[in-house]
Amino acid sequence: MTRKEEVFERVEKSILDFDGDKAVEVAKEAINSGVEPVEVIERGVRKALETVGKKYETGELFIIHLAAAGEAANRAINEVLKPEIEKKGEEIHFTGKVLIGTVAGDIHEIGKTIVSAMLLASGFEVTDLGKDVPIETFVREVKEQNPDILGMSALLSTTIPVQKDVIEALQKEGLRDKVKVMVGGAPVTQEWAEEIGADAYGVDAVDAMKKARKLVGA
Repeated sequence: MTRKEEVFERVEKSILDFDGDKAVEVAKEAINSGVEPVEVIERGVRKALETVGKKYETGELFIIHLAAAGEAANRAINEVLKPEIEKKGEEIHFTGKVLIGTVAGDIHEIGKTIVSAMLLASGFEVTDLGKDVPIETFVREVKEQNPDILGMSALLSTTIPVQKDVIEALQKEGLRDKVKVMVGGAPVTQEWAEEIGADAYGVDAVDAMKKARKLVGA
């Protein structure tokens, strides 16, 4: 096994062990040893998330595992690898670009984090806007980042109307036709998605990943 392969294996193992601190540490070691950050993502982080996703589908792992793996992967990417890529001016060949966040008034994040992890594993560039995201923030970020997909999560029946409000705000700003909108969350249904004019509804993380790939023609 070459030095590079050892690095990729260690990155992969840290995520499969759901150890965010270790994932950050190993990612830093990889960069310091001269391994390209893009390679670390594609051959370490992404490989680990693909494994977790497959084990989730077969029932070997559960939602809590997806969330923990996604958190570890996101830390390695956002704290170490992505800044390094930007510094070098390199490019990653992504399936598409996704903005995702939990709507205003809602502080639940587990579902969103799991979806982010699955999208990342499927080759998407994912920007997580966090929880309790104001309508104007969604609109501003769509305008500035020009994503292929905007994902909105709502875990409370009292906050799902905000998904509709965001879509209406995008229409007012002339941005609705420039981005595909996907919605999800416990109280969200296919009927609701159709009613508010969303492009897709993700039943769970795996379904959201498949729908996202379909939206960008992947």
